[in-house]
Amino acid sequence: MQANSDPKPDGADAIRSVVVAGGGTAGWMAATYLAARLEGQGVKITVIESSAIGTVGVGEATVPAIRDFFKAIGLHDFDVLRASNGTPKLGIDFAGWAGENTRFFHPFGLYGLSSRGVPFHQYWLKLAHAGRRRDLADYSLCTEMARQGTFMLPVDNPVNELAVFDWAVHFDAARFAALLREVGQQRGIQLIDDVITHAVLDGQTGHIAQLETKAGLSVTGDLFIDCTGFRSMLLGETLDSKWVDWTGLLPCDRAVAMPCAAATAFDRPYTTSTAREAGWQWRIPLQHRVGNGYVYASSQLGDDEAAAVLRGSLEGAPLADPNFIRFGAGHRQSFWVGNCIGVGLAAGFLEPLESTAITLIQTALEKLVDLFPDRHCDPALAAEFNRATTLEYERIRDFIILHYHANRRHGQPLWDAMRAAPLPDKLAHKVALWRARGKLVRYEWEAFLDPSWLSMYAGFDMLPARHDPLADHFTQAQVEQALDHMREAIVAAAGHARPARDFVARLSGAAAPVRAA
Repeated sequence: MQANSDPKPDGADAIRSVVVAGGGTAGWMAATYLAARLEGQGVKITVIESSAIGTVGVGEATVPAIRDFFKAIGLHDFDVLRASNGTPKLGIDFAGWAGENTRFFHPFGLYGLSSRGVPFHQYWLKLAHAGRRRDLADYSLCTEMARQGTFMLPVDNPVNELAVFDWAVHFDAARFAALLREVGQQRGIQLIDDVITHAVLDGQTGHIAQLETKAGLSVTGDLFIDCTGFRSMLLGETLDSKWVDWTGLLPCDRAVAMPCAAATAFDRPYTTSTAREAGWQWRIPLQHRVGNGYVYASSQLGDDEAAAVLRGSLEGAPLADPNFIRFGAGHRQSFWVGNCIGVGLAAGFLEPLESTAITLIQTALEKLVDLFPDRHCDPALAAEFNRATTLEYERIRDFIILHYHANRRHGQPLWDAMRAAPLPDKLAHKVALWRARGKLVRYEWEAFLDPSWLSMYAGFDMLPARHDPLADHFTQAQVEQALDHMREAIVAAAGHARPARDFVARLSGAAAPVRAA
C-alpha cells in the first residue's frame, strides 16, 4: 500500500504533535521509532535535548530483541555495529556467582530437543537422577560458540535442528544515540537544543500543554514522552507519579563505570558478569575499548573502595575517570499519566545484570504504538499500558532476584542475606514448581523464556527432586544415545562458525560479514 503523500489525520482529535523531553538513548529511540511507525500520518515529532546536560551512557549491552528495533527504524545490524563500534553478543558469562572459581553461561538459544511433548531438560534430569549427569551447556550452540570464541549469523535453513540461536549486540551507547539522532533528523524530527525549565498543565484536563525552556521557548504538543532520566521531570515531578521502591529486594544501589583498553583482540562474543564481595562487575567488549563497571550495595562498600576494586581489575589502561551512578531499583507507580508516557530511566530502573534497560525502552515504545491514543488519551489505554508494564518490570525483577537468591557465595554479608531473603510470591511459586518436578512456569509479560530460567537453575545446581515421569517412556540407554547425537549435532553446527575477531574485523572492511554455510 502506498503511503499518503499528503497526510491528513482522519479526525480533528488525532495526535498531530509528539514532544520528546530529553535525548540520549531513550529519547532518540523514542523519536526514531515513533517517526518510523507513524510515517505518513502527519505527526510532527520534536526532541528537546540539551547538549550541556550529560547522559548516564553506560547501557552498552542488549538482548536479541534490539535487532527488531533496528529493523523497525530502517537500520541494518551491520550499520549499527559499524557506527557504534559494536560487537556481537551470544549471552552472558557468570563468573563466581555459584561460588569461587565457578562459571556458567546464559545463552541466547535453546537447549537440546524435546521429544513426545516432553521438554529436553526433563531427559537431562532423568540422567542426572540416575547418576549420569551431563553438562547442560553441552547442548547449547550459543554456549559452544562462546567457549570457542567464535561467531556466525543465523540462517533460514540451519545445518541441523540444534543450529538455532539468536544474538544481540554490545555498543558504545553515546555513539548509538548519535546514530539515532542522525537517522531521526533525516526523517524530519525537529531537534531543539535547550534546557527544559518546567511544564505547563492544561487547567481543564490536567494534561501537559507545553514545555518552557531556558531560552524562552514554549513547546506545545498533543503527546509528551518523558526521557529526562532519573529526574523524571514530567512523569514524576510534574504529574506526581509516585516511586515504587524495590531496594529492599535488590539492595545494590550504586555503580561505578570505567572503560579501559583491551588486553587482546576481540575474542569473547559475550558479556561477563563477575561476582564481587559487595555486588558484581560487568565486562562489555567493544571494537575500540572494553566497558567495565562495578554494581554494588552502598551499605557494604564505599564509593572510593568500589572504584579501587574496579581499577585494580582492569585488563588494560583506564580510558576515563570513574563515573559514579546512584540509583534505586523500582519504577513509577504509573508509567502513563494523562498525555505523558515515561520511557527509560524516567519510568524505572533495574540494575543492568541482564541487559534489560534498553529492552524496557523498546517494549514501552511498542506498547505505546499498539495503544496509540488520540488527543483525549482515553484512560483505558493508559490503564492497560500501566498494567502490562508493571507486570514486565516485576517479571524482570524476579529473574534478577533469582540470581542473588541462588548464589553460593557463603560467608559474605550481602550474598548470605540475599540467599536468606524471602522471595516475591510469583517467584516463590516458580521456584517451588521447579524444585518439585522441574516444571518451568511462564507468566504473562515474561521477558525471559524457559531456556533463560533453565540456565540459571542448572548454573546454580538447583536440581529438582524428580523429573517428569513422561520422560521414562525412553530407557536410560536410549536417552544417553539421543543426547550423544545432540551433542554431535551441536559440535557440527559450531564447526561452521569462525573466530569472532574475524567477524568484527570484517565490519570495518568493505564487505559485509558473511553468513555461515
